[in-house]
Amino acid sequence: MARIVATDEAPKAIGPYSQAIVANGLVYTSGQIALMPDGNMETRGVEQQTHQVIKNLFYVLAAAGAEFSDVIKTTIYLADMNDFETVNKVYAHYFGTHKPARSTVAVRSLPMNALVEIECIAFADRHVDFG
Repeated sequence: MARIVATDEAPKAIGPYSQAIVANGLVYTSGQIALMPDGNMETRGVEQQTHQVIKNLFYVLAAAGAEFSDVIKTTIYLADMNDFETVNKVYAHYFGTHKPARSTVAVRSLPMNALVEIECIAFADRHVDFG
Protein backbone atom coordinates (compact mmCIF):
# COMPACT_ATOMS: atom_id res chain seq x y z
CA MET A 1 0.00 0.00 0.00
CA ALA A 2 1.34 3.43 -0.93
CA ARG A 3 1.25 6.38 1.45
CA ILE A 4 0.99 9.99 0.28
CA VAL A 5 3.50 12.37 1.85
CA ALA A 6 2.49 15.98 2.38
CA THR A 7 4.03 18.82 4.37
CA ASP A 8 3.30 22.53 4.69
CA GLU A 9 7.06 23.12 5.04
CA ALA A 10 7.45 22.65 1.26
CA PRO A 11 5.35 24.13 -1.55
CA LYS A 12 2.10 22.43 -2.43
CA ALA A 13 2.03 20.51 -5.69
CA ILE A 14 1.17 22.77 -8.65
CA GLY A 15 -0.64 19.96 -10.46
CA PRO A 16 -2.43 16.66 -9.88
CA TYR A 17 0.39 14.90 -8.03
CA SER A 18 1.76 14.42 -4.52
CA GLN A 19 4.90 15.91 -2.97
CA ALA A 20 6.04 12.32 -2.48
CA ILE A 21 4.82 8.74 -2.19
CA VAL A 22 6.14 6.06 0.16
CA ALA A 23 5.88 2.50 -1.15
CA ASN A 24 7.74 -0.68 -0.21
CA GLY A 25 10.06 1.15 2.17
CA LEU A 26 11.10 3.81 -0.34
CA VAL A 27 10.11 7.44 -0.73
CA TYR A 28 9.79 8.79 -4.25
CA THR A 29 9.73 12.58 -4.30
CA SER A 30 8.16 14.60 -7.02
CA GLY A 31 10.53 17.01 -8.69
CA GLN A 32 11.04 20.12 -6.62
CA ILE A 33 11.58 23.52 -8.17
CA ALA A 34 12.46 26.76 -6.37
CA LEU A 35 8.96 27.50 -5.14
CA MET A 36 8.80 28.60 -1.54
CA PRO A 37 6.07 27.22 0.74
CA ASP A 38 4.07 30.44 0.26
CA GLY A 39 3.92 29.74 -3.49
CA ASN A 40 6.37 32.48 -4.53
CA MET A 41 9.27 31.56 -6.77
CA GLU A 42 12.90 32.17 -5.81
CA THR A 43 14.16 34.31 -8.68
CA ARG A 44 17.69 35.39 -7.66
CA GLY A 45 19.50 32.94 -9.96
CA VAL A 46 20.44 29.28 -10.20
CA GLU A 47 22.49 29.17 -6.99
CA GLN A 48 19.66 30.50 -4.82
CA GLN A 49 17.13 28.38 -6.71
CA THR A 50 19.19 25.26 -6.00
CA HIS A 51 19.31 26.10 -2.28
CA GLN A 52 15.50 26.45 -2.26
CA VAL A 53 15.01 23.22 -4.22
CA ILE A 54 17.17 21.28 -1.77
CA LYS A 55 15.42 22.90 1.19
CA ASN A 56 12.10 21.72 -0.29
CA LEU A 57 13.49 18.19 -0.69
CA PHE A 58 14.72 18.25 2.92
CA TYR A 59 11.21 18.94 4.24
CA VAL A 60 9.50 16.45 1.94
CA LEU A 61 12.00 13.75 2.92
CA ALA A 62 11.57 14.61 6.61
CA ALA A 63 7.80 14.20 6.29
CA ALA A 64 8.50 10.69 4.97
CA GLY A 65 10.87 9.91 7.86
CA ALA A 66 13.99 10.26 5.74
CA GLU A 67 17.00 12.54 5.41
CA PHE A 68 19.70 13.17 2.83
CA SER A 69 21.80 10.24 4.09
CA ASP A 70 18.89 7.93 3.11
CA VAL A 71 18.84 9.12 -0.52
CA ILE A 72 19.90 6.44 -2.99
CA LYS A 73 19.18 8.19 -6.33
CA THR A 74 18.66 11.75 -7.52
CA THR A 75 17.77 13.22 -10.87
CA ILE A 76 18.61 16.83 -11.63
CA TYR A 77 16.97 18.68 -14.50
CA LEU A 78 18.71 21.84 -15.74
CA ALA A 79 17.32 24.46 -18.08
CA ASP A 80 20.91 25.34 -18.98
CA MET A 81 23.79 22.85 -18.73
CA ASN A 82 26.12 25.81 -18.22
CA ASP A 83 24.71 25.90 -14.67
CA PHE A 84 26.02 22.38 -13.93
CA GLU A 85 29.04 23.52 -11.89
CA THR A 86 27.03 25.94 -9.74
CA VAL A 87 24.29 23.41 -9.04
CA ASN A 88 26.88 20.72 -8.34
CA LYS A 89 28.58 22.96 -5.75
CA VAL A 90 25.33 23.62 -3.86
CA TYR A 91 24.30 19.94 -4.13
CA ALA A 92 27.67 18.82 -2.71
CA HIS A 93 27.27 21.24 0.21
CA TYR A 94 24.08 19.47 1.35
CA PHE A 95 25.01 15.87 0.54
CA GLY A 96 28.59 16.09 1.86
CA THR A 97 30.36 12.74 1.71
CA HIS A 98 27.10 10.87 0.95
CA LYS A 99 27.05 10.32 -2.79
CA PRO A 100 23.83 8.76 -4.10
CA ALA A 101 23.56 7.63 -7.71
CA ARG A 102 22.62 10.60 -9.87
CA SER A 103 21.58 11.64 -13.35
CA THR A 104 21.69 15.20 -14.66
CA VAL A 105 19.55 16.02 -17.66
CA ALA A 106 19.39 19.18 -19.77
CA VAL A 107 15.81 20.10 -20.63
CA ARG A 108 14.30 22.73 -22.86
CA SER A 109 12.31 24.31 -20.02
CA LEU A 110 10.97 23.62 -16.54
CA PRO A 111 7.68 24.50 -14.82
CA MET A 112 7.34 28.20 -13.95
CA ASN A 113 10.57 28.89 -15.88
CA ALA A 114 12.62 27.33 -13.07
CA LEU A 115 16.32 26.91 -13.73
CA VAL A 116 16.70 23.63 -11.80
CA GLU A 117 14.47 20.79 -10.64
CA ILE A 118 15.55 17.84 -8.48
CA GLU A 119 13.77 14.62 -7.51
CA CYS A 120 15.02 11.74 -5.43
CA ILE A 121 14.44 8.21 -4.19
CA ALA A 122 15.33 7.40 -0.59
CA PHE A 123 14.78 4.84 2.12
CA ALA A 124 11.68 5.91 4.09
CA ASP A 125 10.74 5.83 7.75
CA ARG A 126 14.28 5.05 8.93
CA HIS A 127 14.49 7.99 11.33
CA VAL A 128 11.01 7.93 12.83
CA ASP A 129 10.37 6.70 16.36
CA PHE A 130 7.15 4.72 16.23
CA GLY A 131 7.46 3.73 19.92
